[in-house]
Amino acid sequence: MALQDILAQIVDGLGYDLVEIDRSAGGLLRVTIDLPWVQAASGEPQLEQFITVEDCEKVTRQLQFALEVDGIEYRRLEVSSPGIDRPLRHVADFERFVGQVVDVTLKAPIGAAATGQVSASRKKFRGTLERTLDGAGQVGWQIVWSDAPEVKPGQRVSKKRIAPPLQALGFALDELREARLAPIVSFKGRGGAAALDGDESVS
Repeated sequence: MALQDILAQIVDGLGYDLVEIDRSAGGLLRVTIDLPWVQAASGEPQLEQFITVEDCEKVTRQLQFALEVDGIEYRRLEVSSPGIDRPLRHVADFERFVGQVVDVTLKAPIGAAATGQVSASRKKFRGTLERTLDGAGQVGWQIVWSDAPEVKPGQRVSKKRIAPPLQALGFALDELREARLAPIVSFKGRGGAAALDGDESVS
C-alpha cells in the first residue's frame, strides 16, 4: 500500500482529514491534518474549528505505530495543523472557503481569455473565492479582485477617487497547479471567527 493511502486510512479513521504530506531528504515526514468540514444548514453561520495539540498527539501516536508495522522508514515524524496558507485540493475545500481570499496558480497562462488589465502570460492571481452556477446549474469557481492599491492604516482616501473596476477569473479545478488560502493575518480570525488557527504542531 502506498504511503499516501496508509496515512489517509489512519488519519481518516481517527476522524480527521489528511491535508498534505511532505517528505524531506533528511528523513522528516511532515503530515498536515485538519478537522472535517460539515456544511451548515442554509442560513446558519458556519462555525470554524481548529486543530489542537491534543489532536496532533493522538494522530502522531497512531501513525508511529502504523508506520512501524508497515516498515516505513523515516527519521522524524511531525504532525501539524494547516496554518494560514492552507492548501485547497478538493471540491469540499473550495466549498468550505468561499468568501475567503485565496492565491491560485494556473497550470498554463490565461492566454486568449485575458481581459482588461490582465496580462495574457499571467498565471498567479489573488482574489476572493466565489462559487458560480452556469445556465445548466453546473457549479464553477472564480476569484474576484481589484487592482486598487492597498490602503495603509491611517491613510486617508479621497471620496472623489474612482476605484478600479473589479475583475474576475473563472477556472476549473483541473486548470490549477496550486490553490491556497492567502496568508493574511487577522486578529478576528478567518470568516469573523474569534480565534486564529495556531498552526499547532507535534513531532
